[in-house]
Amino acid sequence: MKASLVARLRGPVTAVSAPVLACGLSLAGLGAWTAGGNAGSPPQLAVTEGHVYQRLGNTPETAAFFTVTNTGGSSDRLVAVSSPRTEVPPALSRHRMTRSGAAYRWPVEDVAIPAEKGLLMDPHEIDVTVRPEGDWRLGQRIPFTLHFERGSPLTVLATVVRPGARRT
Repeated sequence: MKASLVARLRGPVTAVSAPVLACGLSLAGLGAWTAGGNAGSPPQLAVTEGHVYQRLGNTPETAAFFTVTNTGGSSDRLVAVSSPRTEVPPALSRHRMTRSGAAYRWPVEDVAIPAEKGLLMDPHEIDVTVRPEGDWRLGQRIPFTLHFERGSPLTVLATVVRPGARRT
């Protein structure tokens, strides 16, 4: 009777052992990932640089650029930018080119900020379209608040620079 019981249990035990082993290995891997500080760590955002181009002539708009770092373990999204020194709310935009080579800005709703990396805005990719309130002088510092999907808003000062420059 013992031999028949062992024989009857051998098939189901063998069938169950592979999934149980896979679950155990997965749990061990997740435990190691968590112990390494990666599981669920929130985004850690900082703005390390901000500059805005001085408006040229009668053009109503210009562009602002920010360097956002994310040292956290999860990504975030930049969803809006605001400033008390603009005529209309600033807008996130992407640089585009026509077939004839003319440049234009395309509005975007949000911009990804990858975990353990960040976002570097530049005139050839992502920027913030700005309509200044009055004339901004070179070297002037303009307040902007960057709003994120998950992280707290960050208020920074962007330095007014000549178009094409990174800093004053």
